[in-house]
Amino acid sequence: MTKLEQRSMALGSQSKIRADHLQRLSYIYIRQSSAKQVEQHRESQLNQRQLVERAEALGWHRDRIRVIDVDQGLSGKGSDYRQGFQELVAELSLGQVGIVFGFDASRLARNNRDWYHLLDLAAMFGTLIGDCDGIYDPRLYNDRLLLGLKGTMSEAELHLLHERLDSGRMSQVMRGEFRQALPTGLVRLPDHSVVKDPDDQVRHVIELVFAKFDEMGSCGKVMRYFRDQNVLLPRRHTTGIYSGELIWRSPSAGMIRTIICNPAYAGAFAFGRRQADPARRRPDRPHAGMRHAPIEDWIHVQQDVYPAYITWEQYLANQQRLRQNATRFDQVQRGAQGVAREGVALLQGLATCGVCGHKMQVNYKRNPRYVCSRIASDFGGSLCMSAYGPAVDAVVVQSFFDAIRPAQLDALAAILAGQQAERQRLAQQWEERLKRARYEVHLAERQYNAVDPDNRLVAAELERRWEEKLRQLQETRESAERFSLTPPVQELTPELREQFRHISETLPQLWPQLSSGQQKELLRSLISYVVLTKDAPDRLEVKIVWISGHYSVAYARHPTGRQREVSGYREMVERVEALWRQGFDDVEIAAQLTAEGFHTARSSHVGRTAVLRLRRAHGLLDKCRGADHILALSGQLTVHGLADRLGIDPEWVYRQIYDGTIEESWISRSSRQRMYLFREDPELTEKLRTLWLETHHA
Repeated sequence: MTKLEQRSMALGSQSKIRADHLQRLSYIYIRQSSAKQVEQHRESQLNQRQLVERAEALGWHRDRIRVIDVDQGLSGKGSDYRQGFQELVAELSLGQVGIVFGFDASRLARNNRDWYHLLDLAAMFGTLIGDCDGIYDPRLYNDRLLLGLKGTMSEAELHLLHERLDSGRMSQVMRGEFRQALPTGLVRLPDHSVVKDPDDQVRHVIELVFAKFDEMGSCGKVMRYFRDQNVLLPRRHTTGIYSGELIWRSPSAGMIRTIICNPAYAGAFAFGRRQADPARRRPDRPHAGMRHAPIEDWIHVQQDVYPAYITWEQYLANQQRLRQNATRFDQVQRGAQGVAREGVALLQGLATCGVCGHKMQVNYKRNPRYVCSRIASDFGGSLCMSAYGPAVDAVVVQSFFDAIRPAQLDALAAILAGQQAERQRLAQQWEERLKRARYEVHLAERQYNAVDPDNRLVAAELERRWEEKLRQLQETRESAERFSLTPPVQELTPELREQFRHISETLPQLWPQLSSGQQKELLRSLISYVVLTKDAPDRLEVKIVWISGHYSVAYARHPTGRQREVSGYREMVERVEALWRQGFDDVEIAAQLTAEGFHTARSSHVGRTAVLRLRRAHGLLDKCRGADHILALSGQLTVHGLADRLGIDPEWVYRQIYDGTIEESWISRSSRQRMYLFREDPELTEKLRTLWLETHHA
């Protein structure tokens, strides 16, 4: 640019600056996009800070110039997290700014929304905009047009920069050469190759995590196992004050889940596991809005890139197990069963309502029940269903036994090998911890011996560290000794070996000895879910959907509150009447009805009391009950005569007859009046009087 052009530009700039502009403040806005630029590109900072001298040359006093540089290391693509830019906008809104200097438009904003917002405020309050090319008045058409063009070019430049960077990164991703942060247990060598951690203890702990998850199926259970066995988890820090150090920490369920979910342990390079969701971004957190994407939405997956702790198939099975363990509503709606817990309700997480299709909850009161109240809670309707748990569980367990009967399962070798391998892994863990503790003690001792004795401050600290390592060694040795004293795995008896060789036949006998959690795990090995539908007041249709996709249907008896709701109630009444007219008593009628498959509202059989209630409800009364005034007949006492002589309740005498307390040798029947008759026997009289006194005056 020639001197004539520079002079004409300065004159043009001076013509736009008025006295009222000089009376207000001049703001210099300084920004660089990343911390790396702030640290290494010092020349850009110097050029931006020289705008202070330009503001002085244009007439602003040094005391009236403000520099905003708090947005160093922040991108200009948004203003939500740029406090300096927000401060600048606030000052503009108060009309206290005469001019805003930025080295170019890209320093002030990288998107048109922020840029035009700044220009609109500047035009409203008569604020000038200055950069390395000149001074602009946003109220003038030509200047506003030029500023708008500069803002558009700044936004397009950011887009092109991102395109080039993303293209180069994606090229490395597709080749599997993109250098991701590796999890603990994998190490990148100087030649960029990846190997397993050379520390034996680190590798063995990672392997133990996968082995126990494969056995227990829950991150929480693995965490509690590690806690009970006093096993620590390694973590190699890559950032912060502990960068590069290996730290052993107490296990948590989140740490276990992080290991289980990382595909690098399966030898796979995965890019795009966490993706940005603009709807979740927060103004005060620039890195917020990231979500964990499902496997099918990952950008690129390449197997056999890293040395593997597990196979890819095992990794996928673990992720499926985690989804089945989920308890959140959205995950349950996609078929998650939830973790098998210790409650006695065996279909927890499997029972599905046949009315609305939602998962049923377990209600533990007197007896477990499967309850669904989704329609009631969502729409204010009535309860979908409440099913009696033990009856449904019994039907499902029997169907499970029927399903495994053709398959002769022999789990003996796997159980023994698993138990022995588990104890060997734990023993190896303690041995490695002892080796590490001894090494740390030896290292602390060498550091203490190497220090100059005259340097008392350093020597005291090293001595304290040495003592601390000795104390840790002693604690580790004691814990290892306690583990060695635990009883080893007991060998199975020959009888139990034979049972495991024919598990399909012996499982029904072994079933009561298993815990509720073990029973649930066995059921889940074959059953996907169970649909419960009440097709009658006292009957449930149980549709068992197997993991193969096929289903079978069974029926369970459901207790009801009224006898009239029982299926076959009318037939049961007719049968009671027929048997009664044939001369059978209530005990005989109850036994016959039970043998014929009838049942009551809350029981699987028919009792004497139920028969009595049915007869009374339908007018089938004994003639002896209608002739209470008859005390004797044919020289023998009736029930009421015997009760009158003893001074006791006749109903109590009837109960003794039905219970068999009064032997049949003392009883006879009047076929005509259908009455119980007793001969006058002092032994019977004394026996009943004594029994009455014992039961009523105890």
